[in-house]
Amino acid sequence: MKRVYLILSAVLLSFCTLNAAAAEKEQKAEPKNNFKLYGFIRNYFVFDSRESVSGTGDLFYYLPKDVNMKDGIDINDQSSFRFLALTSRLGVDVSGYQLGNVHFGAKIEGDFYSGLSNSSNASVSEYFPGNTKISGTATARLRQAYATVTWKELPMGVNGKASVGLKIGQAWHPMAADHPHLFSLEVGAPFGPFSRTPLVQMDANLGDNWVVSGAAIWQMQYQSSGPVGTSAIYMKYGKTPELYAAVAYKSNGFLLRAGADLVSIKPRVLGKAEDKVVKVSDRKTSLLGYVYTQYTYKKFAVKAKTTFGEGGEHMNLMSGYAKVGENTDGSWNYASMRNSSSWLSMTYGKKWQGVLFLGYVKNLGLADAASGPIAKGDVYFCSNGFSNINQMYRINPQLIYNIGKMNIGLEYQFTNVQYGEYENGCLNKFALADKGLHWVGNHRVNMMIKYNF
Repeated sequence: MKRVYLILSAVLLSFCTLNAAAAEKEQKAEPKNNFKLYGFIRNYFVFDSRESVSGTGDLFYYLPKDVNMKDGIDINDQSSFRFLALTSRLGVDVSGYQLGNVHFGAKIEGDFYSGLSNSSNASVSEYFPGNTKISGTATARLRQAYATVTWKELPMGVNGKASVGLKIGQAWHPMAADHPHLFSLEVGAPFGPFSRTPLVQMDANLGDNWVVSGAAIWQMQYQSSGPVGTSAIYMKYGKTPELYAAVAYKSNGFLLRAGADLVSIKPRVLGKAEDKVVKVSDRKTSLLGYVYTQYTYKKFAVKAKTTFGEGGEHMNLMSGYAKVGENTDGSWNYASMRNSSSWLSMTYGKKWQGVLFLGYVKNLGLADAASGPIAKGDVYFCSNGFSNINQMYRINPQLIYNIGKMNIGLEYQFTNVQYGEYENGCLNKFALADKGLHWVGNHRVNMMIKYNF
């Protein structure tokens, strides 16, 4: 009996030893996540010579407001100043987890803009150009939050290698992922697309030079315009995601990318026919294309982007669409406005860095004329612009001093907008304001102090 006990004990001990060794081996083989904290503390000091459309505590600049005459004076001819630190940022990059040739990662990033608001106050318009007052405080806001899955070292052709990456979550809209060399918060908007949004994006690197991309996108930070204002409700009932596709070529500091974005929404699902509520099949579809290029050589870098097509108001482009007719069944007909937006940025230097940005926008109106003038209320334009914009441009030089983790920047920005006049509250049959054209400009001086960590 004693011998049997000793044998069983030996077997049990061996089993436990083997299990412990296997567990230790498995533990050693188990990949671990690596966490990298990043961020910065950033302060902006901003002066404007004219009342303007701007967001994020007036730091995110769009354009100067049109002339607004009351009692013989232009009430928008008013300068202003502010400084804020609410665009300070905090983020975490996650990497390192791997199963075979499949790599996993993630990113979460936020700033402190949420909570600052403009509230209505009847007395404000009596004493100030706007009709709102600034209130609130800076609280945390989600910018990006996504996971990545990447398949590396995939066979391609005879000797080639490929990789395929998948991004799922909230990230930069792929139409807006290319930024000029600017420290200003709007980084070139509205002369190029700007938005962060929920998406599922695929990028396939085909060898060393070619990249093919595709994405299905939802609207969040900025939305399409329509009869009830800007809202993601038009996409919700449209039941189709925004679709994106692009192809890129890269080689020795050079990159060329071309892509297109398709949006199909339902501006309404209910209407009226013969004074009765009816279901309607309203739908508006638009297609927007772009070309982007960049080149880097030693201390010099240049980037350029042009966007052309229909709509794009949900990405802060100065465009939209119009209601151009009504049908007996209660449905409406729509036509997209066309827009051309371009920018060029150049930078030189490392410690001392000079930057020049040039931007131009042209509102091209409807491709086909409507039956007659279009009422101002029937034009669904970008919420950060005005439907009587004909064209606009921006000249923006910057000087940046980089010392260790500290960046100090000084910017002069001149934005000039050509407005037209509404005729009896209407635009012409192309949804353009082509009468009484006049230019309105704003001089902005912006200083930035930033510490990176």
